[in-house]
Amino acid sequence: MAAAQVPALPGLLTEQDVRATAATIAAVQEGSGAIPWFPGGHVDPWDHVECAMALLAAGETAAAERAYGWLLGTQRPDGSWPLRQAGGRVEDPGADTNMTAYVAVGVWHHWLVRNDERFLAAAWPMVRRALDFAVDRQLAFGGIAWAEGAGGTAGSALLAGSSSVHHALRCGLAVAELVDQPQPDWEIAAGRLGHALRVHEELFEPKWRFAMDWYYPVLGGAVRGPAATDRIDRRWDDFVVPGLGIRCVDDHPWVTGAETCELVLALDAVGDRSRAGELLAAMQHLRDPDGSYWTGYVFADRVRWPVERSTWTAAAVILAVDALSGSTPGSDIFRGSTLPSAASGLMLECGCPTAPESADRVAGVTAHPGQRP
Repeated sequence: MAAAQVPALPGLLTEQDVRATAATIAAVQEGSGAIPWFPGGHVDPWDHVECAMALLAAGETAAAERAYGWLLGTQRPDGSWPLRQAGGRVEDPGADTNMTAYVAVGVWHHWLVRNDERFLAAAWPMVRRALDFAVDRQLAFGGIAWAEGAGGTAGSALLAGSSSVHHALRCGLAVAELVDQPQPDWEIAAGRLGHALRVHEELFEPKWRFAMDWYYPVLGGAVRGPAATDRIDRRWDDFVVPGLGIRCVDDHPWVTGAETCELVLALDAVGDRSRAGELLAAMQHLRDPDGSYWTGYVFADRVRWPVERSTWTAAAVILAVDALSGSTPGSDIFRGSTLPSAASGLMLECGCPTAPESADRVAGVTAHPGQRP
């Protein structure tokens, strides 16, 4: 397997810059393979997978595979991982469907970059259990119940989390096809979920102040084309702070690096590369000289907050650079041209009329825009 080119963008970040950023993630990785948010911090499965993807894209293959080894060794029998772990101890034993499902995105990304059949075969049972866990918690309207703890399954679905599960299901279907293990239940679930995300935003838990609910239906692939452009444009001025990045919450003077890079990925996925590049350049004020990235900046007070350099922010930067530069085969992971489409013919099990969805309904923001779990 030939090594892929390390991502770089002329005039913004060189290959050496990206390697330095990846090295700051690898330096935080623990001996077990776990990647906490920062030294001594906790580990959650979603951000851990995001870091593994970034490490692989930047050529840190051994570190990335140690990260997947940790996932293989810590998955619970029901397919999930604890919400939070620190130093090998479980801090929160609950489970999050989105955090659990995201491993499918990481495994598909690994295949795109490495074409490693042995890795895929070893990872497949993990992916199957993780996605079964999420699909088993699909609600009647198509959304995915977001969490499970000692008190049972939370009865509501989050728009951003369900959008990410939609992406994970499509990645899982691609993996299933490669290993010749068809998963029709996932296909039906992805179709129903995509329909809910496009047409029934009002049935998700309302968190309209948060940027993630603004762009995640686009990033997760449920909303594309003119509807995606319309969705992004409608709240652009609510979230984008020129020269700094995007607000995490629409009424707070606080920009965050990871959310900015995720919007970069969403814009790239719909072909808006000009604004994507501008935003990636704008958030570079969060870069530390060692290549790590501060989580956020309160521009009203001119202070960085929280006072931490997070591995997952650094990971989002690397994935955004890869998407815009097309450096590795994994640069398509959010664009999704390598993925099967969801089962459109099976997506109307919610009792909706079968008439085509209008552009306004697909945009999903007429009465209530963005949010974050």
